[in-house]
Amino acid sequence: MVKSLIRVAQELQSFFEEKSWKFCFIGGLALQRWGNPRLTQDVDVTLLTGFGEEENFINTLLSKYSSRVPDPVQFAMSNRVLLLQSGQVGIDIALAGLPFEEEITRRSTLFEYLPGIFLMTCSAEDLLIMKAFANRTQDWADIESILERQRSLLDFSHVENYLKPLCELKEAPEIWVRLESLIRRR
Repeated sequence: MVKSLIRVAQELQSFFEEKSWKFCFIGGLALQRWGNPRLTQDVDVTLLTGFGEEENFINTLLSKYSSRVPDPVQFAMSNRVLLLQSGQVGIDIALAGLPFEEEITRRSTLFEYLPGIFLMTCSAEDLLIMKAFANRTQDWADIESILERQRSLLDFSHVENYLKPLCELKEAPEIWVRLESLIRRR
C-alpha cells in the first residue's frame, strides 16, 4: 500500500510541476519523513490556489482525476479541500491561500521515499503546527513521534510564531499549552 501511495504522489507531483503550481505533501507521507511511519490510506497535499482562482485548479484536476464526492466543485469550494481518487488511492488536496499556507509551500523540501522517487514535503515544524491545530487524538500521537525523532533539529520559535496566533483565531489556546508542555517534557 505504501508504494502505491508514493507512486500516486509522484504522479500528482509531476502534474503539479507541469503546471508550475506551488504545493507540498503533508499528512501521512510527511510523517514518514519526520516521525514514526504509520499506515495511511491517502495522499494529503497542500496546493497554493489563493482566493478567487480555486475553480480553475479544481476543474483542471477533475480533468485528470475522479472525484470521491458527488458535487466536487461545490464540496471543494465550501470545505477548501478537493477529494479525488487515483485507482484505489484517495487524494486529499487542501486548497491553500493563507500566508501560513504559502509559507508551508515555500519551506518545503524534497525527500527520497523510494530509490529515485523524491517528493516535496512540508517541514517538520510545519507538520507539527498542522497536527497540533487539527487537535485529534492521532495527531497528538504523531506529534510525539515527531518530537521523539526531530527534537534537536526543530525550530520551536517558528512553531510558536505560527501556532499561537492560529490557536487564538480558533479560540483554542489549550492547543499551544499542550504542545508547549510536550516540548518541555521531552
